[in-house]
Amino acid sequence: MRRASAALLMIDFFNPLDFEGASTLALPALRAARRTASLKARLRRAGVPAIYANDNFGHWESEFSAQVIQCQKMPGVPGEIARLLTPAAGDRSILKPRHSAFFGTPLDFLLDELQVRRLILAGLTTDNCITFTASDAYLRKFELWIPADCVAAVKPDFHRAAIAHMKRVLKASVKPAAAPLADAFASSGR
Repeated sequence: MRRASAALLMIDFFNPLDFEGASTLALPALRAARRTASLKARLRRAGVPAIYANDNFGHWESEFSAQVIQCQKMPGVPGEIARLLTPAAGDRSILKPRHSAFFGTPLDFLLDELQVRRLILAGLTTDNCITFTASDAYLRKFELWIPADCVAAVKPDFHRAAIAHMKRVLKASVKPAAAPLADAFASSGR
């Protein structure tokens, strides 16, 4: 297994967007997915691995590749996001039962195996699964870069408040996805 000091963790992008408030999340989610796709390509060229952490939506018999295919077939934004962020060879995935990508998953073991100390978080939603995952990562002493333009929330106020919280409390860099990789973690405060 190839070692890496950083990893891109993409959270809940494969999502049917069928919950209350999803209609207001759709366009910000699509914008975040587009920026994440560009960032993922740039990180891949730099040797940074991608890990998908996706909710299992209460379907305990599901597995990630089936979720990808199901979402790719969906009309509208869910299908567009799924097609835009289709996993590539070498990408890894985990299914998560709750909000944090760490809770009840093998993520700790995978990151340890890869020798990752820096995490880049992208996905849905800023004030929920991103914040829970970032909090757990911070407690585990990971440096965090959460590009503010690669995450989205149901309401802009929720997004802004969560970004401000993660920057202040979790010492996360929130520089945009286009930031030079060498500077991306520079304002994380660690």
